[in-house]
Amino acid sequence: MRKLFIIALLLFALPLTATANDCKATYGNGNTVFTLATGSPGELGLLEALADKFNSTNDTTMCWKKAGSGKSLKLLKAGKVDIVMVHAPAAEKKAIADGWAGMRTLIGSNEFYVVGPVADPANIAKAQSVAEAYGNIAKAGALFYSRGDNSGTHKKELRIWKKANIAPKGKWYQTTHEFMQATLLKADRNKGYFMTDSSTWVATKKDIKNLKVLFKGDPMLINTYHALLSPTGPQAKVTKKFIELLKGEEGQNLLRTFGKAEHGEAMYNDAAYASQYDH
Repeated sequence: MRKLFIIALLLFALPLTATANDCKATYGNGNTVFTLATGSPGELGLLEALADKFNSTNDTTMCWKKAGSGKSLKLLKAGKVDIVMVHAPAAEKKAIADGWAGMRTLIGSNEFYVVGPVADPANIAKAQSVAEAYGNIAKAGALFYSRGDNSGTHKKELRIWKKANIAPKGKWYQTTHEFMQATLLKADRNKGYFMTDSSTWVATKKDIKNLKVLFKGDPMLINTYHALLSPTGPQAKVTKKFIELLKGEEGQNLLRTFGKAEHGEAMYNDAAYASQYDH
């Protein structure tokens, strides 16, 4: 009987252990646990700051699942997370239209920079558009790194190649299947081109030795972030409150000032700024 009781306890504990192991990080120690999937905002510390703010007035714990936008949305659809923070507008709109995601809310933005070797062998610094910059890289056969992971960054990159009428292939086009910081650092080590988001650049540039920002400013490179939740998920009440924090003045002020004290410049723009580029 004792043996059966122990086995039953172990079986009961397995799902909880598996869930805990799925978390890249856990913030808070409240009784209500909700799960959020995102990529760079988690890597760079913004998510932890938002979670701390939310948990301080709610009896909650946040589990962060580290995933790019494509995977984050798949996790939401499968019911494996309660909420996502993503930057893949077309996929987000389809999720809303299909009914498995709700409360799509603009929360802020950053932008993409095309960085590359200081010598700029592909001469992208003089390009008039990001599509022209990509065309110059392909024409020169200059080393270019792609995340290749169906993230929001990868989706944006593919849109630019399409606009440039180029199907990138060859030894010059390297796919990493890694996250933003890891790919940026690899591009730096090997003196390759890469499209990084501005937030990651601000946080990482002190460690960059061989690259500089060579192209930015094309409106196509503005990167808007939205939060979406599972409208029928078990934690919908909590995630709705979290989105209210994100879009409210307290959350927006945290977002627009995040990183300024440490890096000398803010890492994100707020929703008011992002709204002019929202699509």
